[in-house]
Amino acid sequence: MSSAKIFAIALLGALLAGCPQNTIPDPDPSDTAYGGDAGATTDGAGSGDLFGGETIDDPFAGELGTVIYFDFDSSEVRAQDQELVSRHAMDLINNPRSKVRLEGHTDERGSREYNIGLGERRAQAVRRMLMIQGVAGSQISTVSFGEERPDAMGNSESDYAQNRRVGFKY
Repeated sequence: MSSAKIFAIALLGALLAGCPQNTIPDPDPSDTAYGGDAGATTDGAGSGDLFGGETIDDPFAGELGTVIYFDFDSSEVRAQDQELVSRHAMDLINNPRSKVRLEGHTDERGSREYNIGLGERRAQAVRRMLMIQGVAGSQISTVSFGEERPDAMGNSESDYAQNRRVGFKY
């Protein structure tokens, strides 16, 4: 092998070794963005929010419930939660700069793929209700975590019921 080839390979190796790794660590469930109390956030660098705008404090903190629950294997918003969704809709209409992310969750029963789909259907059902009541689609985003971020870790029916939810994140 010629010395030019060896030099080129060594130079390439040195350049690659000096490159920073672009790995993203798994989120820490104790982060405040996921319901913990560690004081950390997952907003990333800068002052923007997930939607590219400026970060706005939650104008509804403490006033409204931020979670609605679902029956087993259902994406239909229950009658007792429709008033809560309506109140969120009114607050979003009255605060057009506010944005909400609807996070769909499921219990651990079912395959991972099925649960991701079910979580998405739940988040979309809430989104449709908000939009029917006049909330702009640009104010709402959805994400499904399926079974990956449970609120309750047990295997009882009450634990499963706590995990079948959509959370409002402003």
